[in-house]
Amino acid sequence: MPIPTVIIDDEPLARERIQTLLADHPDFEVLAECSDGHQGIEAIKEQAPKLIFLDIQMPELDGFEMLEQLEPDELPCVVFCTAFDDYAMKAFEVHALDYLLKPVDKERFATTIDRVRQRLGSTDGASTDGVDDTLRRGLLELIDELPSRRKFRDRLVVKSEGRVIFINASEIDWIEAAGNYARLHVGEDSHLIRETMIGLERKLDPDKFVRIHRSAIVNVHGIREMQPLFHGEYLVVLESGTQLTLSRGYRDNLQRILGDTL
Repeated sequence: MPIPTVIIDDEPLARERIQTLLADHPDFEVLAECSDGHQGIEAIKEQAPKLIFLDIQMPELDGFEMLEQLEPDELPCVVFCTAFDDYAMKAFEVHALDYLLKPVDKERFATTIDRVRQRLGSTDGASTDGVDDTLRRGLLELIDELPSRRKFRDRLVVKSEGRVIFINASEIDWIEAAGNYARLHVGEDSHLIRETMIGLERKLDPDKFVRIHRSAIVNVHGIREMQPLFHGEYLVVLESGTQLTLSRGYRDNLQRILGDTL
């Protein structure tokens, strides 16, 4: 069975180069070519590839920001295609499966393909049942270690009807999942932003914002009270009167901040 693959790069010639080189390796099947990070997220969620060739420097949503938008169990194996600084190269060597410098050399590409086969399948193309946790942990560590990823956002940018709106993070009451988007609830207003929940969770200060459910992140300063429900769940009541559910799987997130056992 061929290894399902997606190519994500904003440069048409770069995508064409990877596609051409892959043509010499029939045990890889290209499911989609994406010209930006948002398309990449959609393709990964819909196609569930085992491998992606990912450009780092893309406008609006770069490669690392794209990876931040994915849940850990959605992360495929990643081969980075980029021209980056020495620090990033050393980080790639430690945490990534492999990386390719542009313009991509044919012999170097063949070496990368062999490395991918060793991790994802045999040389006859028989793929394994998924990406192992070691690769996923490595990607998450890589994102966290890059200097540009260490600062939490104190403002978010929302584009709406031709306007660009800046929202102070401290003013957000809670955040609601909406597919590949998220809805920011700010007082009586709400704003749709093209971000996933996991992406926002990584960008906001974890001492102020806590994910309490797969579909909800709350500003802890806006919590009025909590009421026990069944099976270890809680009803979370915000100052606005909004009622949300703290699911058992996310209880440790809130407990870490409260310092008490729920």
